[in-house]
Amino acid sequence: MRAILDLALASAWNRRTSLALACLSITLATALVLAVGRMGESARRDLSRTSAGVDLVVGPRGGTLPLLLRALFHMGEATATMQWESHVKLARDPRVAWSVPLALGDTHGGYPVIGTTAAYFQHMRNADGAPLALSAGRPFAGLFEAVIGAEVARRLGYQTGTSLILSHGSSLPDTHDGHDDQRTSTHQDKPFRVVGVLAPAASPVDRSVLIGLDSLTALHLDWQGGVPIPGLHIPAEQVGKFDLRPRSLDAVLIGLHQRTDALRLQRQIAEAPGEALMAILPGPGLDSLWQLLGQIERTLKALGGLVTLVSLTGLVAVILAGLGERRRELAILRAVGAGVRHVVALLMVEAFALTITGLLAGLALVEAGGLLLTPWLRLHYGLGWHVGPRGHEIALLALLLAAGSLAGLIPAWRAARLSIADGLTPRL
Repeated sequence: MRAILDLALASAWNRRTSLALACLSITLATALVLAVGRMGESARRDLSRTSAGVDLVVGPRGGTLPLLLRALFHMGEATATMQWESHVKLARDPRVAWSVPLALGDTHGGYPVIGTTAAYFQHMRNADGAPLALSAGRPFAGLFEAVIGAEVARRLGYQTGTSLILSHGSSLPDTHDGHDDQRTSTHQDKPFRVVGVLAPAASPVDRSVLIGLDSLTALHLDWQGGVPIPGLHIPAEQVGKFDLRPRSLDAVLIGLHQRTDALRLQRQIAEAPGEALMAILPGPGLDSLWQLLGQIERTLKALGGLVTLVSLTGLVAVILAGLGERRRELAILRAVGAGVRHVVALLMVEAFALTITGLLAGLALVEAGGLLLTPWLRLHYGLGWHVGPRGHEIALLALLLAAGSLAGLIPAWRAARLSIADGLTPRL
């Protein structure tokens, strides 16, 4: 048996190039499948953490998904607004621990501008559930002061003290150079100064510009219906003379003293007379959103499975192609006493060894990539993945190992049909 194994190892070394390529294909396929799964898990986890600490999202009555996208991801266009007085009434409810009003509509360099209050920095969380932190500067406190997200600062090269001009309306989505699209109107007469830069949060706040609600109102004192009022211009130094309380909001984020009050307050808001409002539980709403986005993950997983199938097929092809070159080798093995079962076992072990080597190399590649790339992915794309295989990943690797080993049955069956005479007869 030792002689058979030595001969098999020598044969594998002679075919090391083709076997290495087959092993490499399994490695890359394994890495692809594991990476897609981990990034999908990270995206879903970060999506659910977007609403960390928020018990209700309140806004004008309409579609659930548009309100969630507007309030939590700062996306989409508002079709209706809610009155400021409605927020005041909600904030006074004894069940409400805190409230964060939001007003959107302006942009800078393609990034959304969020009008809010200082409560935003106290109650909002990053993707890890920790409070928002500033990497430089301080929260806004006065008029025409802005706090920018980490991505805004990195892509536009901004820092504390930078002056910026806001645009009324939405800029083109790819306009991230600090210059607003010409199809928007800019507030040139009321520049803002960056007073704070948020640390990376791996959440939509990274791609946002935060200003006070009073500053947002001051911007639009001489505007009406989305356009400047002809013949009216209020300089920045005179806006403090006016009432700068906001007239309307896009949404209000609510935190409760007791989460058990969420359903009762939700129903009360929906049935309250007066302004037509709705309240959404963020968890179920985000689950519905993930059902839409999850199709992308399923497509990528299907693609990874297809690549894995191709890799296993390549493994079978490599072993089958080698049979033609190994006819004499197999015949000699048979001649020195190896039975059919020994030849079959030899090819099965070869397939097993190639598969397990490729799987372990793929797992090592994903782990190393996770350790090295997670900080970069967090900073640039808000994504990351866990380190260390989970239970379902181990089950997947075991399934792939079994599939790779069984794939060796095809060349083993082919080899079992070769007789000693087949191997010793010269091929013409």
